[in-house]
Amino acid sequence: MQQTGAQTHVKDPRNDAVRIYVNGKLVPRGEAVVSVFDSGFVLGDGVWEGFRLVDGVVVFAEQHLDRLFAGARTIALDIGKTRQQVLAAIQETCRANAMTDGAHIRLMVTRGPKSTPNQDPRNVVGPPTIVIAAEYKQPDPAIKKNGITLFTSTFRCSAPDVFDLRLNSHSRLNLIQALLQAIEAGAHEALMLDPAGFVASCNSTNFFIVARDRVVTSTGRFNFKGITRQNVIDLCAANAIAVEQRDFTLAETYNADEAFVTGTFGGVTPVARIDGRTIGSSRPGPVTARLDRLYQDLVASNARAGK
Repeated sequence: MQQTGAQTHVKDPRNDAVRIYVNGKLVPRGEAVVSVFDSGFVLGDGVWEGFRLVDGVVVFAEQHLDRLFAGARTIALDIGKTRQQVLAAIQETCRANAMTDGAHIRLMVTRGPKSTPNQDPRNVVGPPTIVIAAEYKQPDPAIKKNGITLFTSTFRCSAPDVFDLRLNSHSRLNLIQALLQAIEAGAHEALMLDPAGFVASCNSTNFFIVARDRVVTSTGRFNFKGITRQNVIDLCAANAIAVEQRDFTLAETYNADEAFVTGTFGGVTPVARIDGRTIGSSRPGPVTARLDRLYQDLVASNARAGK
């Protein structure tokens, strides 16, 4: 079985000594703990967000904070901090670790500790738990060069009335089950369909194909509310690259000229094979490569604007 995926990063020994933000305190990695009665541990009751630190700036911070606070409101979770205070805590964590570039930051907020391990949110007895883990992470260049392989899972992306993937919830079991199938098949990630059988997304990234110089992605009804996904769609529109958000099938996917996935960590990552079928004739294809360059330029521009 392959042990790498689209989120694979280059191992960095500096991460062994990072300090983790836990409820206002910066503690050594080995001491970063929460209660076994915490809502996140007991039930996955919480929301999270991933950020990138580029040239001293938390890039696309406003979009990420929008998604974080919208998710918290959706599940009636009071984070207990303003947007500015959350961003300040992230920056404090980076400064404590002397990080200025090449870092990926995971912010996790749960409903907090409970009096007993059950589902009822009325049993919360403390403030929300806030953890910020900043690590040095760079995408594996081999993954970016050679592309990833996907396997279509039998687990489907859910409708919003079942489990809304637009919500960055700590609950991820259905996505983990899909990934387990992909791992058993020797793939990097799982490709997931929507309830009607159309292509939706991967288990941790959003999915695109390129067909006859047109970039195509799903409608968004059954996939993550990806910030990188939206940035790529906007880049297409701004650079005269035809883009469509519509239903499309596995058959269309197998016959695509190119395919790629998007995410905060990896940006634009090419897809080489799906269900044993080679996609297109080169990795990455010309449209994927162009969008990767445009996205990297956008990241750099956002970093400059944030100084």
